[in-house]
Amino acid sequence: MIQNKSPLGAPGAMALGLAALIAGCASTPAPGTRSVTIERTTYGIAHITAPDYEGVAYGVGYAHAQDNVCQTAEHLLTVRGERSQFLGADGMGELGLGRAKNAEIDLFVRSHMDDAALGRAAADLGPDVRASLRGYVAGYNRYLQDAGPNGLPEACRGKPWVRPMTQADLSRTTEMLMIQGGIGALAAAVLAATPPAAGAKTSAAEVDLPQAVAEIARHSFNANPEGGEFGSNGWAFGRNATPDGRGLVLGNPHFPWTGTNRFWELHLTIPGKLDVMGATGGLSPVVSIGFNKDVAWTHTVSTGKRFTIYELKLDPADPTSYIVDGRPRKMVARTVVLPAAAAAPGAAPAQKTFYSTEWGPVISLPRAGLGWTDTKAYAIRDVNTLNTRSAQSWMQMALARNVGELRSAMGNQGTPWINTIAADREGNAMYADLSVVPDVSAELLKTCAPSPAAAVLLAAAGLPVLDGSRSACAWTRDSAAAQPGAIPPARMPVIVTPDWVQNSNDSFWLSNPRIAAPAGISPLVGFTGTTQRLRTRSGIMEIEGRLAGSDGLAGNKMGAADMRSVIFRDKNLAGMLVMDDLAAACSAQAAALAPDQALGCRVLAGWDRTSNSASKGAPLFREFWRKAKDVPKVWRVPFDPARPVVTPAGLDMATPATRDAVFKALGDAVGAVRVAGFAADVPLAEVQFRMVRGQKVTIPGGDEFEGVLNKVESQGQSYIDPKGYNINYGSSYIQAVGFDERGPVAQGILTYGQSSNPASPRSYDQLSLFSAKKWHPLPFHRADIEAQREGAPLQLAY
Repeated sequence: MIQNKSPLGAPGAMALGLAALIAGCASTPAPGTRSVTIERTTYGIAHITAPDYEGVAYGVGYAHAQDNVCQTAEHLLTVRGERSQFLGADGMGELGLGRAKNAEIDLFVRSHMDDAALGRAAADLGPDVRASLRGYVAGYNRYLQDAGPNGLPEACRGKPWVRPMTQADLSRTTEMLMIQGGIGALAAAVLAATPPAAGAKTSAAEVDLPQAVAEIARHSFNANPEGGEFGSNGWAFGRNATPDGRGLVLGNPHFPWTGTNRFWELHLTIPGKLDVMGATGGLSPVVSIGFNKDVAWTHTVSTGKRFTIYELKLDPADPTSYIVDGRPRKMVARTVVLPAAAAAPGAAPAQKTFYSTEWGPVISLPRAGLGWTDTKAYAIRDVNTLNTRSAQSWMQMALARNVGELRSAMGNQGTPWINTIAADREGNAMYADLSVVPDVSAELLKTCAPSPAAAVLLAAAGLPVLDGSRSACAWTRDSAAAQPGAIPPARMPVIVTPDWVQNSNDSFWLSNPRIAAPAGISPLVGFTGTTQRLRTRSGIMEIEGRLAGSDGLAGNKMGAADMRSVIFRDKNLAGMLVMDDLAAACSAQAAALAPDQALGCRVLAGWDRTSNSASKGAPLFREFWRKAKDVPKVWRVPFDPARPVVTPAGLDMATPATRDAVFKALGDAVGAVRVAGFAADVPLAEVQFRMVRGQKVTIPGGDEFEGVLNKVESQGQSYIDPKGYNINYGSSYIQAVGFDERGPVAQGILTYGQSSNPASPRSYDQLSLFSAKKWHPLPFHRADIEAQREGAPLQLAY
């Protein structure tokens, strides 16, 4: 039995794992001989200037801690596997895409993390990257020192769990970020894996496909078209589409409003070398979405798969042995026991035995047909494990002078699970999915499907299951790939055009419907010829309408002001697609309708089909469509791959069963709104808002399943309640960037503000901008910085 995996229980092993990093830093100048300057402008945006990468990262670590120290300190507990010890075993925290008990989080983290392996992987990073990571850790620790334990915000003031960060901690935060789209998303399935009792005869339950799809979507990063996944809108326009012939970029990531996936605005300058502005998330010393004087970029979560599941054929005499090429192989069992201090008084500490194979750790997801029986088990292999190169990618992207150089900067495959949408001042636009995807061809998927049920899971739920009983089903190991087992960049989809590209979390297929999609791409990167999200369709409709001059605005080009206006129109595409048919059916069936159904008809007849704050009936439509969208064969016009932007559409109200189900959904929605305490025609502003320092700030926008580009959601809430909608996810850092003779012309909004501390004046101070659909000019140039500067600059020696 192993009390702790060596990196957690043996400081000496941790030190050995970082030896290569430390050795590379021997020539660093003595601390205190250089200085970094931190300036703050309107809304607390941090502008950090230093003579080298270590210095700017030192400033980032310090300034980010000023705004978010308690958030960071708690996340460090997570990546150390120490939540139970300090916050209680039964307390809850974030794990993967959901929440779990602290004891479960600690067990998973202690099982997964390997500091020695992370140290070896990081040793190959360049000196600038190593200096940057070192500087970030030192800057955070300097803030802890300057503030003192009693000078911290209330959430972590004087807490024993607030401790200095180490390089190993920072490596672990990167690893947690990398695996969010793979093993991290399926952490609960890893924790659930337990072999059947000795001698027990078990069989896999027959797969209920709808249930399996729902279960997989619940654990998946980007498989659920109805919401709950990380998402974003990214648009880029080239010279043929803009009035001035220069590039134009919209970045609209949809991420959590709480936790370390929150964005934070920053501007980094190394005189003569680096000048980049934008936002970063997590614990990172670099700009991840942003712009410099020549190029701007944003990211969206891509459809690429980050893992495959391997079906294991088990030894009939031993469910912890599996067969590969006819020969048995014993699983590796590792028991992790939490420290005694992590348990309640008198209770034994939590423990868990994890089983791993050459294909990765064993998982159990019985509701998806992936349970552990006496004949079969399943393992997950995550291609992003030990991908340490994200900071290196973004550091190189910050130096790019055009989209070609931006593309080259991503050649090291450090961007783990995202598309990149970009444009440059010369008027080139680019869509690129250069993320990390297992190198599995369409042919391998076919020949290595262990069963017809496995093949169905790929088509229906995007879950690739391969035959783990044959070594021939291993991923391709192409030497051109920077990440072992990944598809190399040359075989990933990239489009560079003077026209335009977009992505709203569907595949590369319709980046621009008028440009042929790249051929020969693995299905694990994304599907073609399939139904698109309503957000994707809405974005394409808005772009094409603007460029055709048919949307009510002047001209037929996409200017910066146009783009800022279009993204905030808050058109509800679901409503636009179905309301005409619903209204006609309401009229035709008026005499047969129940009272609540008739009331719903009257309210929605007056609804403006938007999710603007003033829109009466928008909440009712949301509750109606939440139910009606799952009615079998609800669409009147089915999906047509030849018309993917405009289909499916309409309501099939001519079919009695569909009509009855739709009207039932409408009546139930009226009842749900009433039970929550609201009138059926309540405007969105009355149920979708946040109180900020005693003031009610309304929040425009709609849910994923409504097809509103400005996506906001109440994750963890499946219907309206007496408090309305608790918005905690969606539009976050929003940027609109063009170029003039001087360089970038950028405006932005950070919906929740710079600080995660509720007592800070920088907590939700930009929400009023978002509410009013106003934008803040981002001060990139020195004169603009000085005009917006708040307070005296802070200088720190390092």
